[in-house]
Parts: sequence; structure tokens; C-alpha cells
Amino acid sequence: MTTPPASPDTLQAVLLDSGGVLMRPIGGRWNPRADFEQTVLAHAPSITPEQFTAAIAAGDRFFAASSSTPDYDDYHRLMLHHLGVEPTSRLLADLRREVPPSVFLETYPDVEETLEELRRRGVRMAVVSDAWPGLPDLHAGLGIDRFFEAYAISAVLGCNKPDPRMYHHASAALELAPAQCLFVDDDPDLVAAAIELGYAGRALCRDTPADPDVPSITSLTELLQFF
Repeated sequence: MTTPPASPDTLQAVLLDSGGVLMRPIGGRWNPRADFEQTVLAHAPSITPEQFTAAIAAGDRFFAASSSTPDYDDYHRLMLHHLGVEPTSRLLADLRREVPPSVFLETYPDVEETLEELRRRGVRMAVVSDAWPGLPDLHAGLGIDRFFEAYAISAVLGCNKPDPRMYHHASAALELAPAQCLFVDDDPDLVAAAIELGYAGRALCRDTPADPDVPSITSLTELLQFF
């Protein structure tokens, strides 16, 4: 949809989704983390690739049925149950052990330069993401946490987008009205929900066809036209 940019006098902030907007998993899979199979095999070396595929699919269903981002250990326990592996405290600790985010995550090429320019122009920024509580730490490991004044994280708030609490938490933390914030997500439905709540919105469609009913951009750098 072609929509004229909102007035720079109106917009003062950008609320950004994280996965699919700011960063992506190296190898293409968000969950479980890329080292899941390797870690489990160190405890139970007989697990087959087919068993891992079935267990990960069960984990996907668990995510889909959850009203907010589930507890990390509960997620791992469910997959280990499907694998027939005992979820010992040591194994659970190994699965959530800290590794440098750059081992399994990367920012998109247009991210850091765009965020730097937005900050230079005085644009305030916050993150609105369906994620675990450690998201700010992941951003810190990738060098982008410094751009954000606030985080609205599903596992912290106990709800997922498009629950209005997700959007409102971020704009309230910035002490701004919805109309003063531009929400960006790679899911057009979540952008449409934000627009219904009074936010400006753009769906980021880097590699996917745009929804004709939702305003969209194809690169994060296009945000600069609004400020």
C-alpha cells in the first residue's frame, strides 16, 4: 500500500520488533538454539536426526499454543520428553548456558547504520518483541542495545502481540502517545493491530511480498523518510 509518510512533527519514536527486523538466526532457525542437537547428543548420543525433527516440531506446537513466550526450561523439558531424555538440571543448564550471541545471531546489514542515523536525528527507540527476558543481553552482545530506551518483552509482560499491552508498554515507557510512535514488524497482521490502536505502522517486507492492505517498507533505511 502506498501511503504518504506521517508528519515528522508528529512522529518522535520508532518501536521495533526484534526477530526478522533487527536480527536473524545464523542458519535460519530461531528455536531451539542452533547448538540444541549438539548439546543433547553430549548427554544422549543415540538420538537420531528424525527424533530431533519430531521433538522440535512438538516444541513449535508448544510455542503456538502458549499465550505468551513460555519458560525456557519448560520448552526444553517438553522436547526432551519427546526425545526420551531425562531433563536433568545439568542438561537444562547446558541448554541455556551463555554463549556469545554472535555465535548464533546476526543483525541485518541495514540495521546499525539506520539506528545510528535515527539516533543522530533525535528519534527515540524501543523494542516490542515476543521473546525471552534475555533479549536485551542478546542485543548487547550484538552491539545494538545502546539504541533502545525501553523493551516490551512478551515473557516479561505475560502476553504476546497483538495484545495492546505489548505496544502500550513501550510507548508509555517513552512517555509518548501512540500517534507519536511508528511501529515496525515483519508480520503485517501485527502492524495492522498497532494501527488499530492509533500507532503509525509499517510492515518490513525485505524478502516477502507486501500485504496490499498494510503500509510497508522493504528496507529499514526507509524509516529515515519519516524523520
